[in-house]
Amino acid sequence: MNLLHHLIATVVAGADPGPFALVRRDGAAALDVFTGLPRTVSRLADIPLPPGPAGPRTLALVPYRQITERGFACVDDAAPLECLVLSGHVRVPLTEVLAALPRTPTPVRDAAFDLSDETYAEIVERVLRDEIGRGEGANFVISRSFVGTLAGPALPAALAALRRLLHGERGAYWTFLVYTGTRILVGASPERHVSVEDGLVMMNPISGTLRHPDGAADRESLLRFLADPKEIDELYMVLDEELKMMATVAEQGGQVIGPYLKEMAHLTHTEYLLAGRGSLDVREVLRETMFAPTLTGSPMENACRVIARHERRGRGYYGGVLALLGRDDAGRQTLDAPILIRTAEISPAGALRVPVGATLVRHSTAAGEVAETHAKAAGVLAALGLRSASAPPVTGPADTGPAGAAPDTGPAPFGAGPAAELRLAEDPAVRAALAARNHRLAPFWLEERTPGAGVLPELVGRRVLVVDGEDTFTGMLTHQLRALGLTVRTRPWGDALDHGRFDPTDADLTVLGPGPGDPESPTDPKMTALRGVAERLLAAGHPTLGVCLGHQLLAGRLGLSLHRRSAPYQGLSREIEIFGAVRRVGYYSSYTALADADEVVTGYGSVRLARDAADGAVHALRGPTYAGVQFHPESVLSQDGMAVLTDLMRWLLPTPTVPTRRGTPEPHTSRHPG
Repeated sequence: MNLLHHLIATVVAGADPGPFALVRRDGAAALDVFTGLPRTVSRLADIPLPPGPAGPRTLALVPYRQITERGFACVDDAAPLECLVLSGHVRVPLTEVLAALPRTPTPVRDAAFDLSDETYAEIVERVLRDEIGRGEGANFVISRSFVGTLAGPALPAALAALRRLLHGERGAYWTFLVYTGTRILVGASPERHVSVEDGLVMMNPISGTLRHPDGAADRESLLRFLADPKEIDELYMVLDEELKMMATVAEQGGQVIGPYLKEMAHLTHTEYLLAGRGSLDVREVLRETMFAPTLTGSPMENACRVIARHERRGRGYYGGVLALLGRDDAGRQTLDAPILIRTAEISPAGALRVPVGATLVRHSTAAGEVAETHAKAAGVLAALGLRSASAPPVTGPADTGPAGAAPDTGPAPFGAGPAAELRLAEDPAVRAALAARNHRLAPFWLEERTPGAGVLPELVGRRVLVVDGEDTFTGMLTHQLRALGLTVRTRPWGDALDHGRFDPTDADLTVLGPGPGDPESPTDPKMTALRGVAERLLAAGHPTLGVCLGHQLLAGRLGLSLHRRSAPYQGLSREIEIFGAVRRVGYYSSYTALADADEVVTGYGSVRLARDAADGAVHALRGPTYAGVQFHPESVLSQDGMAVLTDLMRWLLPTPTVPTRRGTPEPHTSRHPG
């Protein structure tokens, strides 16, 4: 009897087989069967990765609460970081797996969402009004859970659910069941969070959701979905947020590949791939990428605060990851980590929890996000023999796949099913709609970059200090500045609280970076500290660039009025004129400076403004030793971001003067007031 049959026979006999995991990865024709010894650790750095021959070593279940390792907020439910230190591993053909797994689902009692549709809708409206509307971030993911109690043993129910997912779901990155002895996770996650192989780090932001609970999407609905601004913006925003993470774990940041369709049984998503070379320990890669913005929001640190404020309960493993760590033939570390979504958490006693969430952006409606949570729960619930209140019923006998699936006669090969038969992803109009999404994005992130190719000789060796206002867009900005030849270091805004040890002029140029919040708040310690930094830089006449929040702080110190927009500019791309040049740039802001003239005189010299002709909003400002931009030149939405940065660097760091033959200094370049 092979390992899989032994495990299943033990479970059917009512005995405990010990910890194990069953995993089908990315459409493989076989299923990995793992066994191992359980071990609980406190930190990601403590996940064991013992030496040995090539192959997987440890499977880690990383809960959402692990975000506290980065100092971010959460409702701490004490969910443990559990590991299986692997001792057994075999691969079993999928046909054999499906023949062996139990077929009949276990009834579930008292099944319902923990938050009613009405309560969840109220939370959505509150987040849109109080968080996105007031500049706390661009998008946030708020969750709810479908809960119940199994009327029979938990492991047979999970095995039956796995069988139905293997048969009826498609397009999953991992379809899995993990049993640690203390908990069971069973699900079909569409999304790779991060992987490392052969030194290549990859991430996979997925966002935008087309619901088709009764079958595959049709061509017309798919084209409407691909043209929907709300769905487009969702994907762009998580793309930017994951590029921030890639800026930390990949040596040159990430290159954007795609977009593609992610077609599943009940839903179709859009996705990108991000790739970059890196050399960090894979456990450090996990730490620096906690957690996917598709499950939290952006900017990440404040998104965690918003989640804690509005969910008011722990997330368990929702939004965390499974992480398979190992080594390759050369002894290098490997990592494969799907996001824990579309997953049921089951206790050995039979308590069931299926968490789901919706990404809230400025276009969101409460009704639409409520419907999205039902659709996202549908696949796992159908596998459990359930449906949510507004989902279509599961039809046919117990031995059918998820709602609307064909009778369970065998494995569904990767990519099979109605959507594949229609070949919508190959339809010329669909391919054109996907390709069009990149037409206005930044070439810097879309193209493979050759180190040194964009260096400006006059900037080589010049030093830049970036003050981070709690938005890791600064990581992307750092890569762009380094690509121009500058030497860059970053310090968190909190360092500015120590006036004796923090000198904001300790560089050739200081960048006041972006971040969430009200720039005029009298009680926010971050804003108080950063206003003080802006004043010190202006008073010293030190070359200074403000980006988004930093721009607002400079504008306020220069005497310009600040205003909260009636409609947030979160994830918005616009074509604007900046000091004589037309540029397409991306915005993430709810506040703006206002002015009624193109030039104002301040205590720090004459300031030229690039303003919106309609409402006087200040897109950019430029003074004798400082400049500010309300948009994000580093964003993937800023098609002309590098051109803007190049112009700004040449303004703020002109080529040093050289002596003439008579010894009189003469500039190589000069700043023109126009």
